[in-house]
Amino acid sequence: MFLGLDLGTSELKALLLNAQHDIVATAHAPLRVDNPKPLWSEQSPASWWQALEAVMDDLHQRVPEALANLEGIGLSGQMHGAVLLDADERVLRPAILWNDGRSFAQCEALTKAVPQLSDIAGNLAMPGFTAPKLQWVRDNEPDVFAQVRQVLLPKDWLRLQLCGEAVSEMSDAAGTLWLDVAKRDWSDTLLEACGLTRAHMPRLVEGSAPSGSLLPEWSARWGIPTNTVIAGGAGDNAASAIGMGVGVGAAGEGFVSLGTSGVVFVASDQYTPNPAQAVHAFCHALPNRWHQMSVMHSAASALSWAKRTLNVSNEGALLDLAATLPAPARAHAPLFLPYLTGERSPYNNANAKATWFGLTATHDTAALAYAVAEGVGFGLLDGLQTLALGHATGLSVVGGGSRSDWWLQLLADIFQLDLHLHSGATTGAALGAARLGWLATLPQTAANFERVCVRPPIEKTFTPDRGDTTLHELLAKRHARFRALYQATKPLMVAS
Repeated sequence: MFLGLDLGTSELKALLLNAQHDIVATAHAPLRVDNPKPLWSEQSPASWWQALEAVMDDLHQRVPEALANLEGIGLSGQMHGAVLLDADERVLRPAILWNDGRSFAQCEALTKAVPQLSDIAGNLAMPGFTAPKLQWVRDNEPDVFAQVRQVLLPKDWLRLQLCGEAVSEMSDAAGTLWLDVAKRDWSDTLLEACGLTRAHMPRLVEGSAPSGSLLPEWSARWGIPTNTVIAGGAGDNAASAIGMGVGVGAAGEGFVSLGTSGVVFVASDQYTPNPAQAVHAFCHALPNRWHQMSVMHSAASALSWAKRTLNVSNEGALLDLAATLPAPARAHAPLFLPYLTGERSPYNNANAKATWFGLTATHDTAALAYAVAEGVGFGLLDGLQTLALGHATGLSVVGGGSRSDWWLQLLADIFQLDLHLHSGATTGAALGAARLGWLATLPQTAANFERVCVRPPIEKTFTPDRGDTTLHELLAKRHARFRALYQATKPLMVAS
């Protein structure tokens, strides 16, 4: 039996997987994001641990026999967050999250200080990454910075609580701007630029390798065998790829993630950076593999915002409402820029703002809902067009947004690619984490990678109607107007 723990932004998920690839049980606990100032996004690490205790207590109550047969644990989670610890491993301040935009000035300073930054890290300096967050703390909270003795990523702070070891792995570490992504090792040059050394960093392992063992107190509390191995794990998107079997075989495999953020992920057996278009080049969770990734900050979270704003009961109801807009009316629907919390790919603009544009007295809530669903699709397409897809004709799809068949069909039409919905798509990262926990119990061989990281069965495929040139031309024209709208309003997008 293998356990995956996925520390997301809005909830912590747990998934138990057996050796026949069956999902035995899942559990969830909600999390809250704090926004104390404009552009700020923080969470208390203590809330992560409370959520972990809740899901583990739940599983222990419902499936104690599964936990009693546990062999491996894998961790996945939100990337880029900065957890700052003092010499006694106490948390010094709330964790600064991936979608925090306060450190734009520090990004500019870091880029000037280290001109070769993107060559080493494979990425542009963006406020979402970890290094600029530490620069911000150094500039604005010097008393806190002076006490920092350890910097951990969110899932790795949970690992510290579970096994007492400060360890990270390549896929998550690649999102800090402190990793030499080609060499899969910390960069002394990048660390020095931030006033840090290797001593501040956790030990590195591959995502499929062991990182430590569960502490006896947790084994006793949850009825788990002593010395259960904990894998290196992965950042949330690399873990989702493992859950979908992406990046194990041929290069060019990829997926779209419709979570809080929106991600297009393409795997490779080579390191292929493209920082000029704000493409992320990261290590994959398996040895000697990398991936490209475009990221938009607001995907399903844009739906959540819209359902609150339009007073709709839930995101599914919002998409159902959007689907009622007649096809002819879509040509005249408003355009929606989905930049509610700034944007990464392809613009790297922390000050990007959202808007509904083109409103008239004829528009109703269905038109507004449609514009949001379409606008998120256009934002994803902007990122997709920066990636090296090769000859790929389709992508897998994961995340909570994959529950809507109507939205997936719209996205397939926007991308002009097949979208494959696999079983377990809504638990992709937790499934991937469980698989990495499984791999940590086995020899690290290609045969074991292929045996464990199988592609889940396809439940549905959404195919664009390539014969309907009218629909394709309509979406292409609206996408062109969408891009022009961003460029026209960009000069007006100032810091809040």
